[in-house]
Amino acid sequence: MKRLTIDLANLPDEGKQIEGELPPEIFDLPKDDAQPAGPLSFELHVQRFGSELLFTGSLSAPFEFTCVRTLHPFVQTIEVPSAAISLEIKESGSIDATDAVREEVLIHFPTDPRCDDADEPQQCEIDPRYLAVDKPGEDAVETPPHAEGDDRWSALDALKNTDSDR
Repeated sequence: MKRLTIDLANLPDEGKQIEGELPPEIFDLPKDDAQPAGPLSFELHVQRFGSELLFTGSLSAPFEFTCVRTLHPFVQTIEVPSAAISLEIKESGSIDATDAVREEVLIHFPTDPRCDDADEPQQCEIDPRYLAVDKPGEDAVETPPHAEGDDRWSALDALKNTDSDR
């Protein structure tokens, strides 16, 4: 199945259960973003309510993220166990719900993906070379002397002193 389309003419009044997979290409994400690692799986109940088509059920899709701490790639499955998607019916015929299902999965992306939340959790520790607290307190940088006759901050210091005198 390449698209999730519902034929309204063949949809029973009580709705129907649909399940299947959509190809990872439906996500069409930028190369520097997370990438799908497999198809989007769905188990949905579809029912028509007046001018609305309601999808309820579960969605899941695996993605390869980059850990914000270690910068290592990892796979995490985004699961939406109780999805509820409503589409307005504008015309009879068939409705393509692929983009709505896609968006429902994408809004559940982690804000700061970490490899300890992966399907196969990894140790998620920052390399100590990148922590400022682990670096030696003394460095070889000397404080530069003030230029003679060019004390630009003295005007601000004067304002600070007059404000505290009140």
